[in-house]
Amino acid sequence: MRAAEHISGHGLTRWFLADTRQQLPGLSLALMALLLALSANIGVGTMVSSFSQTFVGWLDQRLAAEVYVTARDEAEAAHLRQWFPHHTRAVLPIWSTEGEISGQDVRIFGVADDATYRDHWPLISGALATWDEIASGKGALVNELFWRSGKASPGAEIEMPGGWKARVVGVFSDYGNPRGEVIIGLDALVQHYPDVEKLRYGLRMQPQEVAGFRQCLMTEFGLPEANIVDQVSLKRQSAAIFEQTFAVTGALNVLTLAVAGFAMFSSQLTLASLRLPQLAPVWALGLRRRDLAMLELLRTLALWLVTFIAAIPVGLGLAWVLLAIINVEAFGWRLPLILFPLDWLRLGLVALLPPSFRS
Repeated sequence: MRAAEHISGHGLTRWFLADTRQQLPGLSLALMALLLALSANIGVGTMVSSFSQTFVGWLDQRLAAEVYVTARDEAEAAHLRQWFPHHTRAVLPIWSTEGEISGQDVRIFGVADDATYRDHWPLISGALATWDEIASGKGALVNELFWRSGKASPGAEIEMPGGWKARVVGVFSDYGNPRGEVIIGLDALVQHYPDVEKLRYGLRMQPQEVAGFRQCLMTEFGLPEANIVDQVSLKRQSAAIFEQTFAVTGALNVLTLAVAGFAMFSSQLTLASLRLPQLAPVWALGLRRRDLAMLELLRTLALWLVTFIAAIPVGLGLAWVLLAIINVEAFGWRLPLILFPLDWLRLGLVALLPPSFRS
């Protein structure tokens, strides 16, 4: 700013820059509070928005079946298995058992050899032949949490419960799951764990067929509505839980930003009364009150712009730490960093309101 004073040849501009520099010590605390608030809002907001966008995309991939049905007992499940192929496009059993692998308790799922998994399942690591190896019974997928624990790396063999071995052929994302999971072929699951519970199924069909299918199940089998969940309802429930989880975060962001904005407003208000003797000579030289007010507004905009620009890299650095380091250490899975510049601009405009009112 001092260099700009020397470069400028206009007297009013030099006075404006010198006067702004003189105000900085009095505004420094408020500007630092605004910088921290903007950085925290950008960082936490980027984390939440990245999580939200990633989570929605992940749900679209994981919840590919249009309907999910849970039988009440094995006899009913056996009857349903005979009935499903005549009323659906594809039947995807969701069968699982539990066991210990490399000293860690995990859930082991079996999946059918179906295009649904090849087209939709979210893989972090895998090759074209991944699903063929799963279907053959020789390969296994592990979730990100289990992979990051260091106990199941791609290409390594893991000893499954029962003493048989499978080779890790890929890693899949599994956000929100606090325990390790392993996916093997459905035939391998039934072969090695014949007592596995066979009650849950995902079913593929056209979306317009879902309502009639639900009604048919309730009529023919007497299944309660709670045992028949459609994809849309399941996604809606998951999204609602996500929004509730981060509702407090949004409120805290608004609060910190409001406090910082009003801190700057109060600082400017206090300095205004102290600056009257400094403004009197300029006013006496012919500068109108309206021009002085415009200069005050310009000063506020300039200080806001510098603070806002400085807050962006700090906020993004915070977001990266939250997503790539803290999230991995706390939960065992990493989220991608997605940029939302329009959100930052809206945030900056909101932060500008309180000091602008004073100007």
